[in-house]
Amino acid sequence: MKRVQQGFTLIELMIVVAIIGILAAVALPAYQRYINRAAYSEVIAQANPVKTAMSTCLDVNADIALCDTIAELGITVPAATNAFNTLAITAATGAITMTPKAYKGILVTDTCVLTPTIAAGPPVSITAWVYSGACVTAGYVKN
Repeated sequence: MKRVQQGFTLIELMIVVAIIGILAAVALPAYQRYINRAAYSEVIAQANPVKTAMSTCLDVNADIALCDTIAELGITVPAATNAFNTLAITAATGAITMTPKAYKGILVTDTCVLTPTIAAGPPVSITAWVYSGACVTAGYVKN
């Protein structure tokens, strides 16, 4: 009589479990980085109205010193969210410093500085924004 195999051997099951373990070991850190970057996008998004207002103010006034406070920009301070805590503008340079909250793996110390590159003109305008700080070193944003 012929005997028909009716299941998997123990070694076959162990190989499948090992493959699943290797895939999980690779996927979980990548997934965590993805979650952190997604949560940090909430912090970065709070700078968008400030960037727009600063560009408009600089187009009108042609002097960053006249566009380096929230009051001069004529906007309200962005409200705190789950991930975003505060935003400050550095006088004379127009650099925007964003501070996050501790949220989904983001640390309070993961601040991000967004510095405008200003073309002398005419017309005087912002040609680019450069990220620096812990947000770049942690891999939340890229320049």
